[in-house]
Amino acid sequence: MTSSTTFQPVLERIAEEVERTPRRGRPADYIPALAACDPRRFGMAVADLDGTVCGVGDWRQPFSAQSLTKVFTLALDLAREGDALWEHVGREPSGNPFNSLVQLEYENGIPRNPFINAGALVVTDRLHTRTGDASGELLSFLRTESGNPDLSFDPEVAASESAHGDRNAALGHFMASYGNIDNPVPTLLEQYFRQCSIAASCADLALATRFLARHGIRADGTRLLTRSQAKQINAIMLTCGTYDAAGDFAYRVGLPGKSGVGGGIIAVVPGRCTLCVWSPGLDERGNSVAGVAALDRFTTLTGLSVF
Repeated sequence: MTSSTTFQPVLERIAEEVERTPRRGRPADYIPALAACDPRRFGMAVADLDGTVCGVGDWRQPFSAQSLTKVFTLALDLAREGDALWEHVGREPSGNPFNSLVQLEYENGIPRNPFINAGALVVTDRLHTRTGDASGELLSFLRTESGNPDLSFDPEVAASESAHGDRNAALGHFMASYGNIDNPVPTLLEQYFRQCSIAASCADLALATRFLARHGIRADGTRLLTRSQAKQINAIMLTCGTYDAAGDFAYRVGLPGKSGVGGGIIAVVPGRCTLCVWSPGLDERGNSVAGVAALDRFTTLTGLSVF
């Protein structure tokens, strides 16, 4: 098996190309705590199945994970309740912005997929019912899988999201009116905003994602997901992980991926390695401009994709 250190020259070449890119997008401005990020920051890490990790740029700089956490919350809940989850959230691309209310009305409070905000709220709600502390369960998992016990919530980001969280509150209450939310909506929102506020680096997140490249096996060798469940999450990442740009991402990158408005993207090469890239400048669909370009170059230069 090729060691991740052999990817170092590829990463360095990508970093040089990104540095020459003039347009990097704009940071998320609807969350004030994220708006101040420099769009020219860039980091990228690759983790092998055995936990060897290499990187370039700001690959050890913590950033706001935001929607990247939705992947891990989904895995933790799916491991507990299995296919019963899919009675409450769908598996189809939405074709609408990640915070849209439109489809919920037509589809009786069942969100299209776990990665739009409505779907992530349902998954967080169900994990909270099963654990009593969804965000705490998530943080513990990320600390263990990344090997970084210092990972934590960012209270400034959580407070900022809460202060500007009217749309998420509307989604929660709307789904609750259809009986698709178990917990009090204010409790759910607190859990969700804490979840999204976790700060982690590219190295942390590449390492934490390895269970999806290892077909459901955690860092300590225990099984979190069945091989089939790991396949399911990778498939949903490919079709739904980059908001309403998933088709373009699959076309350019050819890997299961999940983006967040903090500028991070995680990606999986099943059976081989995992990646995380971070650059805060976003395109109009909420995906990192430099991040998508970097992953595009990685799969082009290495020939590694699911296609």
